[in-house]
Amino acid sequence: MLVVRLPDGSERQFDQPVTVMEVAESIGSGLARAAIAGKINGKLVDTSNLIKDDSDLSIVTEKDAEGLEIIRHSSAHLLAHAVKELFPDAQVTIGPIIEDGFYYDFSYKRPFTVDDLQEIEKRMSEISKSGLQIERKTLDRSEAINFFKSQNEHYKAQIIEDIPGDEKLSLYSQGNFTDLCRGPHVPVTSRLKVFKLMKVAGAYWRGDSQNEMLQRIYGTAWIKKEDQDAYLHRLEQAEKRDHRKLGKKLNLFHIQEESPGMVFWHPNGWSIWQQVEQYMRKILKENSYQEIRTPQVLDKSLWEHSGHWENFRENMFTTHSEERNFAIKPMNCPGHVQVFNQGLKSYRDLPLRLTEFGSCHRNEPSGALHGLMRVRAFTQDDAHIFCTAAQIQDEVVSFIDLLQKVYTDFGFNEVFVKLSTRPHMRVGTEEQWDEAENALEMALNNKNLDWDLEEGEGAFYGPKIDFSLKDSIGRMWQCGTLQLDFSMPKRLGAEFVAEDNSRQTPVMLHRAILGSLERFIGILIENHAGSLPLWLSPYQVVVLNISEKQANYAKEITDELKHSGIRVHIDLRNEKIPFKIREHSLQKLPYQIIVGEKEVAAQTVSVRTRSGSDLGQMSLQVLIDRLKLEISKKVSSV
Repeated sequence: MLVVRLPDGSERQFDQPVTVMEVAESIGSGLARAAIAGKINGKLVDTSNLIKDDSDLSIVTEKDAEGLEIIRHSSAHLLAHAVKELFPDAQVTIGPIIEDGFYYDFSYKRPFTVDDLQEIEKRMSEISKSGLQIERKTLDRSEAINFFKSQNEHYKAQIIEDIPGDEKLSLYSQGNFTDLCRGPHVPVTSRLKVFKLMKVAGAYWRGDSQNEMLQRIYGTAWIKKEDQDAYLHRLEQAEKRDHRKLGKKLNLFHIQEESPGMVFWHPNGWSIWQQVEQYMRKILKENSYQEIRTPQVLDKSLWEHSGHWENFRENMFTTHSEERNFAIKPMNCPGHVQVFNQGLKSYRDLPLRLTEFGSCHRNEPSGALHGLMRVRAFTQDDAHIFCTAAQIQDEVVSFIDLLQKVYTDFGFNEVFVKLSTRPHMRVGTEEQWDEAENALEMALNNKNLDWDLEEGEGAFYGPKIDFSLKDSIGRMWQCGTLQLDFSMPKRLGAEFVAEDNSRQTPVMLHRAILGSLERFIGILIENHAGSLPLWLSPYQVVVLNISEKQANYAKEITDELKHSGIRVHIDLRNEKIPFKIREHSLQKLPYQIIVGEKEVAAQTVSVRTRSGSDLGQMSLQVLIDRLKLEISKKVSSV
């Protein structure tokens, strides 16, 4: 008798081995129609998988996260099938799922065009509607290699040749198309109903620039059409909000080929930077952080002692001088330990919170660079807390409070939290890991935060908490982090005198809230579509005169605003006022002051917002009070 245990605790008994689909059918026809795959003893399998022994089974449907991943994976194979039918000479390589979709890389004699993508998508729909059964079979390595070579699929044969071990390989067939894959897949192509091809790009075979350039076709796939429509709308919004385009339009920054991945900040952009940095400097000082500054260039020996030379060497910029090797720092932590080590510390000195707006450089691949979001030179709002094990929980709670305030002030009210625990390869004792993980978990629970557990995803030196914020169009950005480190303080000789006069190694907490200032400013620009809140805007007010007669009054108003601490620009050009209003509205300045004969006579100002709202006439002092209140609240009312 075969026993299949279901997630609700019930059991199904069978006289002989059964497939996942047969179990689903025994439960109900509706579940059988909805079944995409199964999970046997925690392992994802096809619905055709035969259950031979007593097992735990859950039926995977579209409602499950795994269901969507399987649909996207199967859609990648649907794409490859369509390409092979339309372009028989094309060779298929690999086609994994990615966030929100999938891609497949092809080798073909000419570039695919937009018209090609339309034809491929049309053929995908035809194959989907034909309802082809998707069948799995296994072959020995040599059989699989010979099969794909006979199909002129030499890339697939090479992939198999490089797979270690002698396990049988699984192949999936739908109609006349067969592909190498671990699976699982949907049982029939008609389950793939909502998909769209997005673009084609270049990609080197196996990511190596020495290899052939392939063509990568990107696609997206969803359960429901409304989900795909919402995703496409987000993409449209993201395109409009692209910080690189807005950076040029609003004269904030630029990047040029002579310094790839490094930012040239213009006055407007540097004004935003200064508001962000000075805000963070003030709030860190209020929370007992001591600001320091450490060197940009450090001897190779220090990076060897910290472990970075062994594990991070390929991402470090290096230089040589006077027969010594140096590295430009990719991170600030070793330098902070050097500051801690100056003078023997007592337990009474802990916790010691050292912060630095640390300028770092990392030799990121040129293909990965992306505006402000991925750069080679960046500045972190970095800090390291040296404390005892008993102080960890309190420091974590304090950090969470600080992080939540900062995100709220910048307009982000949804924060998502992940706790990553000990990986397989790690340093430190099990007792240290138990204590550290419990401290982090208790701190999160004490703050009543919802959080996800990422087992085994911690750093080798300690567990960590990652904080992601959600922007105005629903995208997630991982910015904040808090990481416990048992390793580096000991490797770099950090000690303090404990209460019993023994020498002990402090726990080191790596923490950041914004991450890098460059990336965070890029997020701000996109979140607000360039219309930054008043407290962050490069210019908060522009003063416009209707005619030359009001020029002196406009200058007086400008001087008074400057005296009140308002960032103001004056436009006295001999242009018609509708032209000037429109131009500055496109520059997204929060407030426009317009002065004409009536305003001069009444000693008032007329005020418009960037959204086009007319606030009417008011005294300059009333306006200044309004601006100061809005700045202090750090929220935009325009």
